[in-house]
Amino acid sequence: MNELIKRVFGILFVAGDDGVSRQELTQSLEEPISSIDDCLEQLKLNFQTDDSSALEVVNFNQRYRLITKKELAKDVEKYAQAPFSQNLTRASIETLSIVAYRQPITRMAIDEIRGVSSSSLIKKLISRDLIKEIGRIEAPGRPVLYGVTDYFMDYFGLKTLEDLPEIEPIALNAELSSEELFDLKEWPIELYDEENNQNEDE
Repeated sequence: MNELIKRVFGILFVAGDDGVSRQELTQSLEEPISSIDDCLEQLKLNFQTDDSSALEVVNFNQRYRLITKKELAKDVEKYAQAPFSQNLTRASIETLSIVAYRQPITRMAIDEIRGVSSSSLIKKLISRDLIKEIGRIEAPGRPVLYGVTDYFMDYFGLKTLEDLPEIEPIALNAELSSEELFDLKEWPIELYDEENNQNEDE
């Protein structure tokens, strides 16, 4: 049981903001859904009773994900208000550039362009108010769509995204298999209202 809990925790960590469903956990870990449910409940309990843990497990729209506990909100907010208190890494700049040039874009598409997981980088860029969730694709799992923030535009002196410098038509303009999948199926896209552009779990 403890080993399976650790495996479920690992998937939740990698899934990041997109979260993961019970069915996806079952398929990925090749375990019965009853065992997955037990592990999710135990993980929630473990985080709730561990005062030294900063995390908790939440279930939104049938998808489970890890978030920081509510009592840490002020600390997280303070960190987010100083977006350039630390230098952005090359990987962060690369991820930010992909979002700026390709938005709206899913995490899966970003991962395919970079060739590695970008979940932690996306979280960092969100915490620094450089990118944000701008909508979802009305497809299985409702993948989140990301775009740049007003702060990003102001910081770089951009009036519109058309003011971005031109780049060579390489990876950023390549057609991606995941995006082609959504295009072929003609999944509708739900973009958030500009005045109410908050995460759906808030």
